[in-house]
Amino acid sequence: MNASHIDYSTLAPRPFQLLAQLSGQLYKGPLGGQLVELVSLRISQLNGCVFCLDMHAEALRRAGVAQRKLDTVAAWRESPLFDARERAALDWAEALNALGHAPVPDDALEALREQFDEREISELSFAVAAIRAWNVLNVGLRKPLPETPYVAAAA
Repeated sequence: MNASHIDYSTLAPRPFQLLAQLSGQLYKGPLGGQLVELVSLRISQLNGCVFCLDMHAEALRRAGVAQRKLDTVAAWRESPLFDARERAALDWAEALNALGHAPVPDDALEALREQFDEREISELSFAVAAIRAWNVLNVGLRKPLPETPYVAAAA
């Protein structure tokens, strides 16, 4: 990486803390931490955020998710390792992440309702918004991959 990074957490501590609080709260909600991590990993793949990829893959490994499943996240539609709830969440996350490039399909919300209630849909949408914000910050401001795997503090 050629450009040096901007340490946004130090330079804008209050917005950083608020975004971290939002993210932390989502792990305590009805979706469960593992699903939030899975969605965060997939969106980070799509947005090319190496810092987030490292962090969320490590968190999923620590939670006991099989490496084989992690290896197939990018091809979740073809992989038999994802259940209906995970598939619905990943499909919704990808649709929201594509905003600006493609509209959310008309039937996407109805398909999501087959697996999630309205509170869960709301929380899932916030999870996508939060990881997109982290991706924007980390990719745009060039947050480097740490020397060792990132381990988040217990929420």
